[in-house]
Amino acid sequence: MELTEEQQAERRKRILEKVKMLRLIDDNFMTKAFEDSPECVELVLRILMGKDDLKVLSSQVQYEVKNLQGQGVRFDVHALCDGKEVNIEIQRSDKGSGIKRARRNSSYMDANCEDAGEYGENLPETYVIFITENDKWKHGYPLYHIERCILETGEVVKDEAHIIYANGTYRGEDSVGKLMHDFFCTKADEMNYGVLAQRVRQLKETEKGETTMCRVFEEFGKQERAEGRAEGHAEGIEQGRMEGIIGMLRAGVDSKTVSVGFGLPVEEVTALGKQAGVL
Repeated sequence: MELTEEQQAERRKRILEKVKMLRLIDDNFMTKAFEDSPECVELVLRILMGKDDLKVLSSQVQYEVKNLQGQGVRFDVHALCDGKEVNIEIQRSDKGSGIKRARRNSSYMDANCEDAGEYGENLPETYVIFITENDKWKHGYPLYHIERCILETGEVVKDEAHIIYANGTYRGEDSVGKLMHDFFCTKADEMNYGVLAQRVRQLKETEKGETTMCRVFEEFGKQERAEGRAEGHAEGIEQGRMEGIIGMLRAGVDSKTVSVGFGLPVEEVTALGKQAGVL
């Protein structure tokens, strides 16, 4: 049934309230923020890779790559920069940040190299970077660099395949700490880096950005209806709100943030997410 203008306006208002609560650590918001914004990608990579002069030549979000058998994976962000190939993944759940996932992503980049050379001598230098909400390795470091080494000597083998985990809980006064702070901000005015703040402001505080984010949430709702996930759950919550809640949870927004946006107990939101198979 087609909504009236008043109903559409009310729906848009509810969506925009949800948008206000989103942060860059919520992967779908981050990919939308980094879409067509290589300067944002460049800032993040310069900090996390420790290369102040790094230049991003091109970047894409939700980039699909396939292996030799035709099986595909989708990267949150894929970037080419100065002879290096980089994959960035935003991961709020510990379950999705495993080292074998990082290894797999690295192998997919290798498998898609157009000219690897007879013995792989032309393979590009690659980076797989996970930005995690929690401290994945639980040692308190801002960054964890994972490299192959010779166990007997401790010597690092320079195969140029790098894996980096960024600790989302880190809040030091250095560049990494300031970046992690920005990834958890809901307001552009509270962010340290102007490039990121400007992009967040565009999506949250301009008419064009609001329209873009409303369209994103509409797509969430359509996807949920197509998959039938929203049917029969959370008695007492109307269909529209239920679709919005599930859509936000699926996008990576935490249950507490969703509960605030919808005015529901966090336990009820969590239960709904589990019933729908998104938590």
